[in-house]
Amino acid sequence: MYNIEEYRTIIREKLSDYRFYHSLCVCESAMVLAERFGADVHKAEVAGILHDVMKESSPQEQLDVIAKANMHITDFEKSQLKFYHQISGSAYAKVMLGIDDEEILNAIRYHTTGRDNMSLLEQVIYLADFISADRDYQDVDIMRQQVEKDRRAGMLYATEFTIKSVVDKENMLHPDTVAAYNWLIKNENI
Repeated sequence: MYNIEEYRTIIREKLSDYRFYHSLCVCESAMVLAERFGADVHKAEVAGILHDVMKESSPQEQLDVIAKANMHITDFEKSQLKFYHQISGSAYAKVMLGIDDEEILNAIRYHTTGRDNMSLLEQVIYLADFISADRDYQDVDIMRQQVEKDRRAGMLYATEFTIKSVVDKENMLHPDTVAAYNWLIKNENI
């Protein structure tokens, strides 16, 4: 149904060597996590390979594809370039690649911020982006251990890590990240 080889060719042309390799690693991690947690492995492969498709595109190109897809971008998101790529990546998948599966589109759309009531596939992509083989940030081993323990532990650690990192840099928190954290705290059985 979805042409993974075509998507690999597209991201190879759109991304630097570093970002291309990262996308391959996230794709691989997403498939492993999907298998482990019971999500659709093929959808995880698609969302994983495409999650950063627009990461290195210009802000204007990203805004143009978001507009073309008629997708909503909040004023807060417009003021923060770092959030463009998750929205524009979802828009690109929808408009340019014809992907109409909302679960895949949302997994791309919320892979950086998370959100309230995340689907299983959204959680898989969110976590895969944190623990992919190419990642080497300070707490990555702890992050991987938490994901290995269970999905909720991984989600909670990842969301807390994001919040602490943003606060340490004295940046504004995305409301979706706060909502994701609150959702995780309220629901012990995700």
